[in-house]
Amino acid sequence: MNGRELTLTERQAICPGEAIALTAVMAVLAISIIAVVVYRLLKSTKGSAKVPGGWTFTWNGRNFA
Repeated sequence: MNGRELTLTERQAICPGEAIALTAVMAVLAISIIAVVVYRLLKSTKGSAKVPGGWTFTWNGRNFA
């Protein structure tokens, strides 16, 4: 791999904050999707969920006294 020194214009064009911003947006998006899924699971009266690793969750109705 042959490298070369960047020119002043090329060095000034580098924006180091792009990766951090993209990571933050993806994290917020993932958290919001998980929050919606958990909310829907908790509000439903019946259902099941299968997650990787062989885990299966099933619930039937609510038992409130």
